[in-house]
Amino acid sequence: MNRRKFIANTALKALGTALPLSLNAARRRPPINDTFVINAGIAGHNTRQLLKRLEKDCLSHQPELTILLAGTNDSLNSGNAVPPDEYAANMLELVTRIQDCGSQVLMMTLLPFHTPYLLGRHPAAFFGTEGPEKKRTATNAIIQHTASARQTALLDVGRLFRQIGNIGTDRTSLIRNEANSQAKDGVHPTADGYRVMALALYDHIRYHLLPTGRIVCFGDSITQGIGVTAEENYPAYLRRLLLD
Repeated sequence: MNRRKFIANTALKALGTALPLSLNAARRRPPINDTFVINAGIAGHNTRQLLKRLEKDCLSHQPELTILLAGTNDSLNSGNAVPPDEYAANMLELVTRIQDCGSQVLMMTLLPFHTPYLLGRHPAAFFGTEGPEKKRTATNAIIQHTASARQTALLDVGRLFRQIGNIGTDRTSLIRNEANSQAKDGVHPTADGYRVMALALYDHIRYHLLPTGRIVCFGDSITQGIGVTAEENYPAYLRRLLLD
């Protein structure tokens, strides 16, 4: 069994048969030459910090494709939040600078979360009257607007997780919880969650004929991987799929 089938089958077992990915879709495949995938995620970082390290951690690698997932800390981390207007400007600058260096960009929306766990770590007052879910929705709207304005690829992985992720306290949740990870996390994916992300990215990249020679995954702890091994985050799974 090849790597892609192994990862797909593992994810399918976790999700039953409800994985709406085009695993068997016929498509043209671009050649893979020296494919490598760099994990440039750092826990806790917001878009201010991503801008500061953009050159060193992303552009210096001369990526052909940059996968960008940013905004969880900007909108949901009470200790490192960024105002929405600044976040929008930062995202536009990030994408523009990446494109100006010759890389294509694939943006992802924010993942859903388990609200009771989130409110156990951050004061409810931080989220105001709108609450955390409306903050996530507003942040995803900025991501979608930026992708449209800059004509980047966009994967709505947040919607995918909302549809099939069973977000909550059940062991089958794709987000870490006490039942599956012995942690009141509620934000970061499980290993199965990262497999689903990698499969969705793989299909999106292949279907849209995006480049695969040099890929930088740029973001925060959701890119880096929290509570999983170095081989269980989405960049690691994606690399294995692309090298298959």
